[in-house]
Amino acid sequence: MKVTRIYSDDTGETHFDDVEIPLKDAGKIGRLSEPVAAKSVIFRTNDPDYDYDWHNAPARQYIALLDGAIELEVSDGEKRVLAGGDILLVEDVTGKGHRTKHLEPKERRSLFIVLKQ
Repeated sequence: MKVTRIYSDDTGETHFDDVEIPLKDAGKIGRLSEPVAAKSVIFRTNDPDYDYDWHNAPARQYIALLDGAIELEVSDGEKRVLAGGDILLVEDVTGKGHRTKHLEPKERRSLFIVLKQ
């Protein structure tokens, strides 16, 4: 399963990375990853005009986009569009951060899974 990662390097510059989460055959129930320890789960909605300028992730967390679409930009200048069904791993808790632009004129829903440290 593909996950888009945002991380900070040693100089504070933020970058994208593509991470493949390995899945193992679990028979009739499908393919499963190894368990990931989580601290909490947060449900969120955003208004249609939501944009968030440069910021750091408040904690290492997965963000599962449930619907809508966003454009993410990291400090090295790369931009990516993610939409409902995509998963993001934000690890840029320090450094220059990233910014988020809402791409559709409707409310957007997402799920934050805060990881244990």
